[in-house]
Amino acid sequence: MSRAGQPAEASDLIDVDELIAAYYDLKPDATVSGERVAFGTSGHRGSSLSTSFNEDHILATTQAIVDYRNEQGIAGPLFLGRDTHGLSLPAERTAIEVLVANGVDVRVDARDSWVPTPALSHAILAYNKGRALDDPGRADGIVVTPSHNPPRDGGFKYNPPNGGPADTDATGWIADKANYYIGESLDGVKRTRYADLDAETLGQYDFRDAYVRDLENIIDVEAIRKAGVRIGADPLGGASVDYWALIGEVYGLDLTVVNPDVDPTWRFMTLDWDEKIRMDPSSPSAMAGLIGRRHEYDLLTGNDADADRHGIVTPDSGLMNPNHYLAVAIDYLYSHRPEWPADAAVGKTLVSSMIIDKVAASLGRELLEVPVGFKWFVPGLLDGSVAFGGEESAGASFLRKDGTVWTTDKDGILLCLLASEILAVTGKTPSQRYAELEAEFGASAYQRVDAPATPAQKSALSKLAPEAVTATELAGEPITAKLSHAPGNGAAIGGLKVQTEHAWFAARPSGTEDVYKLYAESLRGPEHLAEVQEEARAVVSEALGGA
Repeated sequence: MSRAGQPAEASDLIDVDELIAAYYDLKPDATVSGERVAFGTSGHRGSSLSTSFNEDHILATTQAIVDYRNEQGIAGPLFLGRDTHGLSLPAERTAIEVLVANGVDVRVDARDSWVPTPALSHAILAYNKGRALDDPGRADGIVVTPSHNPPRDGGFKYNPPNGGPADTDATGWIADKANYYIGESLDGVKRTRYADLDAETLGQYDFRDAYVRDLENIIDVEAIRKAGVRIGADPLGGASVDYWALIGEVYGLDLTVVNPDVDPTWRFMTLDWDEKIRMDPSSPSAMAGLIGRRHEYDLLTGNDADADRHGIVTPDSGLMNPNHYLAVAIDYLYSHRPEWPADAAVGKTLVSSMIIDKVAASLGRELLEVPVGFKWFVPGLLDGSVAFGGEESAGASFLRKDGTVWTTDKDGILLCLLASEILAVTGKTPSQRYAELEAEFGASAYQRVDAPATPAQKSALSKLAPEAVTATELAGEPITAKLSHAPGNGAAIGGLKVQTEHAWFAARPSGTEDVYKLYAESLRGPEHLAEVQEEARAVVSEALGGA
């Protein structure tokens, strides 16, 4: 019997001392693929216990980032933040040792506390405002986080001066240089001992205060306050915990941090679909505890460890499907932001719901459909040509009220606050509004299924070409498109999408874990969705057969 959604037990918890000891003791071998630096859709991730996230990785990667900055003519400050994972503090200190030794102006959190990904993006953009794209004084940043990954994992993510996730050109360059350093036994890596640094060495920046006090310029916090929306915010043990407390205080909101605990074992979590502890606010299993309290508040929200993802729980429906909430957010924002550019597009990943397409069309807005990865929305958010960018995995950001950029990375705190604004202004929960959208556009049956896949199988899947699908029909409907590149920007999707008039499926490997993701949707009901999924699995199985 599956334990998904059940409280974690002692046997599920990591040994934090063992985890940190392995970070320092185990040395990676650059000739072993699983021990090399590899950037997925959002940074390098791994575990010290499997020699995939250790001190040598961070020493080498940080030096590679310094080299990349020099190549790109970036000489401004580097903002550095960490989340609450057990490996994040050791990795942050390792990074500081290299950055300081290289003469980089490092700006760390003034409270020596946790920094959500959106707060770091916000800091970079605030510092770079008004600077030319080739200004050597531009700032960039590093977030030490594996996002929603299990407690045993660590993550290291570089954000260039545009504030968003680094593109593949940058991450490829950095990873290659880092692996070179590891192969050379770190020869060429500069380092100073953290213990030798004094209080004046590092620059201080109050990420929390700067971010929280700016929220009134993107969210109608006054409407939320006046409506008296009762909000229960659960940071899920992550970096947003103190941010939520300050938001309630600064704006006078009826806001309760329902679980203020921070514990690197995450013993307070319920187990995810695969019986692992994972801080995924879009997962009904991981959010089971919060769903059980849905009648105690007008809205409940959740964030992952670095707060770049959101989860919305309403009294009437429980945890919203991320696709449903994205559709509601787009429908509301483009109707309630009169200063937004009239021609600004709606950004979505190509594995997001068809309902979003229909909402965009009803608003008279262009739809920009891109591959998975928030980096594809960065240029549009920067110049205002895209007012909202959202991923099906519960990550999104949008423009300020005046139509200028807020963050170019995903902002889970922002999307959670937006749910309260929607309720305050319309009198309807986001799930109630979504029911109205389905009544207008058709009911969506959508599901993403994760399945185990080896690195070799993931590689084979990422190279799957349209020609691999010889069928002309999918679940009884003529196939209208077979895509290996996104229609919005022509970029490779790292997998395959097959469409019909009322359904589609897409298969792609995870960039962060040894699983592949099978997405499917039908506007003809759950039974038709099941047919689509069955035929999709056959296509994927054939592709993975030889891998």
